[in-house]
Amino acid sequence: MHTKFYSDSQHRQTDHALQSRAADKVGLPAGTLIHIGAKHQSECKISAIQYSVETLIYHEISSISDLQSLQNNELITWVNLDGLSNIDIVERIGHQLNIHPLVLEDILSTHQSPKLEEYENFLYLVIKGISLDQNKIFSLQYEQISILLLANYVITFKEKSDTTFDPVYHYLQNRSGRLRLKGSDYLAYVILDTIVDEYFVVEDSLDDVIDSLEDNILLNSNKEILQTIQQIRRSLISMKRNISPLRELLAAIQHIDTPLLQEKTLRYFGDVYDHVLRVNDSLESYRERISAMHDIYLSSISNKMNETIKILTIFATIFIPLTFIAGIYGMNFEYMPELKWRWAYPALWVIFILVSIGLLRAYSEIQRSDTRCQVRIPV
Repeated sequence: MHTKFYSDSQHRQTDHALQSRAADKVGLPAGTLIHIGAKHQSECKISAIQYSVETLIYHEISSISDLQSLQNNELITWVNLDGLSNIDIVERIGHQLNIHPLVLEDILSTHQSPKLEEYENFLYLVIKGISLDQNKIFSLQYEQISILLLANYVITFKEKSDTTFDPVYHYLQNRSGRLRLKGSDYLAYVILDTIVDEYFVVEDSLDDVIDSLEDNILLNSNKEILQTIQQIRRSLISMKRNISPLRELLAAIQHIDTPLLQEKTLRYFGDVYDHVLRVNDSLESYRERISAMHDIYLSSISNKMNETIKILTIFATIFIPLTFIAGIYGMNFEYMPELKWRWAYPALWVIFILVSIGLLRAYSEIQRSDTRCQVRIPV
């Protein structure tokens, strides 16, 4: 069950700004809580779930102090906060659960790269959720998700309310599922794996867009194609920047020495590591395909320009002798016997036509000769 949570004070942000910047923190001491990143209009929501093999409880959170009563060593507890715009709530949660102020500062600063930090009684993970903006052609939306793993306790912080964790809620419904049988470290793995699985959805969509571009780029090399190529190239760079650090994060998890992670669970984190490697390899492949398409686009534009220049050259070649002939009879000499001939003017037009036809036929023969001389590569 989700509970709407309203702060007693106003948000520490200006209503007219849509994005808070890192420059706002200049001159402030470490640990000062300021929200940095996109500001979402939805209010903060807190959900809490406790479970074991036999038990699954959804709690209605009416006060931050209620979180203290959820610390039960016999049940696995998962607390999720959707929305970071209300700094007071984040600060009070941190105080209630004894979260280090520097961690709270990083949670509110949503421009963090994926990372893993080890503290005395918990692990802190940052990962980027990536989803598609359905209103635009392959436009990506990023969301910072912070995960705190404690003994029998997991806390997640998300920038907004969405369906990212719906698969996890679904897994919890299965009483005989592996999630209900294992500890909080396995819950952290499932959350991490769910986020990474969304990368494959984005990857499939990207593959479809690139396939469509490859089919159309030679037929329709317009500015819209170039804009789409540039947009995908920027998206690939952004995805690479947000996904690549996950390799180091997951490699560190598999070698970390902490009682919070059981050895059997580390194998599952290794599976997520393999998934991240696959995504990174795919992104590199897409980058090469996009670079190739950009080169094809430029070559196509160059070929079209060459065809235009070729046509203009043909017309110029035809008009050179015609201009020469017309120039001769345009001179103001007193004695030019041809000017007094009765059929001089029609004869001049016949000459113009014959010269033009002759040049066109000569050009056509050159084209056919070039075609015959082309080397055919055997299949």
